[in-house]
Amino acid sequence: MPNLSFTELRIPTLGRCVNSSPGLEREWGRAERSWIPEDARILLDDCIPAPPGVLQSIELAGPRREIYFAPAECKFAVVTCGGLCPGINDVIRSLVMHAHYCYGISNFLGIPYGYAGLNPRFGYAPIALTPERVSKIQHLGGSVLGSSRGQHDVGVMVDRLQDLGVNALFVVGGDGSQRGAREIYLESNRRGLDLSVVGIPKTIDNDLRYMDRSFGYLTAFSEAFRAVSVAHAEARGVRNGIGLVRLMGRDSGFIACSAAIASAEANFVLIPESPFQLGGEKGLLACLERRLAARTHALIVVAEGAGQDLMTGVEREKDASGNVQHGDIGKFLQAEIARYFSQKKILVNIRYMDPAYLVRGVVATPEDRVFCLQLARHAVHAAMCGKTGLVVASWHNRFVHLPVDLVAKGCNRVDPAGELWRTVLESTGQPAIMR
Repeated sequence: MPNLSFTELRIPTLGRCVNSSPGLEREWGRAERSWIPEDARILLDDCIPAPPGVLQSIELAGPRREIYFAPAECKFAVVTCGGLCPGINDVIRSLVMHAHYCYGISNFLGIPYGYAGLNPRFGYAPIALTPERVSKIQHLGGSVLGSSRGQHDVGVMVDRLQDLGVNALFVVGGDGSQRGAREIYLESNRRGLDLSVVGIPKTIDNDLRYMDRSFGYLTAFSEAFRAVSVAHAEARGVRNGIGLVRLMGRDSGFIACSAAIASAEANFVLIPESPFQLGGEKGLLACLERRLAARTHALIVVAEGAGQDLMTGVEREKDASGNVQHGDIGKFLQAEIARYFSQKKILVNIRYMDPAYLVRGVVATPEDRVFCLQLARHAVHAAMCGKTGLVVASWHNRFVHLPVDLVAKGCNRVDPAGELWRTVLESTGQPAIMR
C-alpha cells in the first residue's frame, strides 16, 4: 500500500459548516454518539506487524509456509449445528474440496445431526465425504448432514473424536454451537490431544460479534426482502390494508432492518433492541391509525424477538439448547391490531406473513456462496497449521482468526443510536420512541 500523506487523503469542502442539522431536533439526535465528529478517522490500513504494540490486533487468516499436520495422516470432520441457514452445504463442499485439492487430504468425515452425532448412544454413523459425493450439494438447501440443537457431554464427544481418529473438527454454527466448540477445544487441550477445533460462523440473524457478517445472512435478507415487497403489494391492494411480516431475529433485528430499508416501503420496523408500547398517543396502534387515515395502507415489519414484554401471562418453555422460547409476536400483533380497530369501528384488512422457514432453507445466493468458500478455505488453512480454539471470520473485509472465547461470550445487536437504526427511522418515518 502506498504511503499517502494526510493532504492526499483529505476530502475537499465548499466551505465551513455553520448551520445546525434538523436532526438535532429529533429524538434520536439527542444521543451524542449519533453524530460523527468532523475529525473522526480510522486507519487506512488496519494490518499492523506482529507482535502488536499498543494497538489491539487480531490474527490474519490464510495459508502459511509451514503447517503442523502431515496431510497423508490427517482425518478431518465437520459438524453442522443449530437451525438451518442458506449456505451450509456450500461450506461443507468447500471444506472437502479445499482439503482434498489443496492439501491432498482424502479422509474427511461428516458428523450427522449436529453434536448428537458425536454421542454414541444415538447410533449415528459418520459419513465419508469425498469430492464426488459433495460435488453437487451446493444446489440443495438445508444441510446434507442434518442438524440438531441441544447440549451433550463434552467428555463423551471428545472420546468419540478420539475413537474416530479425527485431527481437526470444523464446527459450523452460531453462538451456541461455538460455545460447544469451545468446550470441545478446552477438553481436548486438557487431555493434550492433537485436535484442532475450528469454528465457522453460521447465523442468518447476523448477531455474532467481531465480524462483518456471517454466511447465510445476505441470502436470508434477500428472501425476507421479497416477502416484505409482497406484503406491501397486498396492503396497497385494499383500503386500510395492513401488511404485517414477521422475520427472523431472536435477539437482534438486522434482517428486519435491512429488508425494510431495501424495500423502501415499510412504515414501522419493530426490533428487540427498541422497545415499544401498543397503547397511548405515542404507541404503535395510535401511530398505525394515523398512518391509515393519511395513506389508507401500512406495512409493519417485526423481528421475532420484538415486543416479548407485551405478551404477559404466557408460559415460556426452553428449547433443547436451553434458550427461552419466544411467543409469536406476529400473531399477537395481528390479534391486537384487529381488536383495536374493531373497537374503533374502523374496517381494516390485515395480511399477515411469516416466511421464516422459506428464508432458512433456500439455496445460497452467488455472493453468499463465494463467502462460504472463503470461510471454508481459511478454516482448512488454520486447521492444517494446528491452530485451534478459533473461529474464522471476516473483519474489516479481511479474513481473520478470532478466539472462540470472544465469539461465544455474547451476541451482536442493532445499536438504537447507530447508523443502521437511524437509517430505518429516516426510511420509515416512524417515531424514534413509540412509548
